Amino acid sequence: MTDTLAVYKAVLFDFDGTLADSYAAIAASVNHVRAQRGHAALTVEQVKRFVGYGADYLLTHTIPDGRLAEDLACYRAHHPGVMVALTQLLPGAAALLSGLRRVGKKIGLCSNKPRLFSEQLLQHLGIAPCFDVVLGPEDVPHPKPAPDMLLAALDRLGLPREQVLYVGDMTVDIQTARSAGLRVWAVATGSDERRTLEDAKPDRLLADLQELVAEVAGL
Repeated sequence: MTDTLAVYKAVLFDFDGTLADSYAAIAASVNHVRAQRGHAALTVEQVKRFVGYGADYLLTHTIPDGRLAEDLACYRAHHPGVMVALTQLLPGAAALLSGLRRVGKKIGLCSNKPRLFSEQLLQHLGIAPCFDVVLGPEDVPHPKPAPDMLLAALDRLGLPREQVLYVGDMTVDIQTARSAGLRVWAVATGSDERRTLEDAKPDRLLADLQELVAEVAGL
């Protein structure tokens, strides 16, 4: 298979680090929980490397001696107050999504971010109409890197694996796609550095989404 957008009928995306820069918002909520526990704030870069594996992983690795259930509740109560103001689309994201819609591609979101948060942000960022399916960890038995979310998206879209591409920014996204039997492209705009992504061997490695804007315009 030649890896171009032309060969796929649908594209599934991760959210944080792939379509949007939401790290400041995530760090703000992590630091709110840390403050409740009497811990000093972390920098965005310190928090960023733990993003992508779900809230349990994030808080387990950023809140020393925390109580996970209480920390999750605290995080989720705080996050809606900061996520809209502190989240922005990455360059090329809006143009790519609108271009994919224009040429008749189906689009899905498969993120370990809670689906309600994703849906609210898609609305705020003005890209919600582009999506045919939006899935979060609460919609499947197991979050990424388990294949469940991607397989659920395939089922909802009614498409076979070979017609669907997954795009993410982390090795966990590459692992998830491999487990689901999907081709996977990685963008070096998120939590994992380019060299780390290279070592994970995605089917295509992009500097950013801008690389695809001209490609979709030519379809």
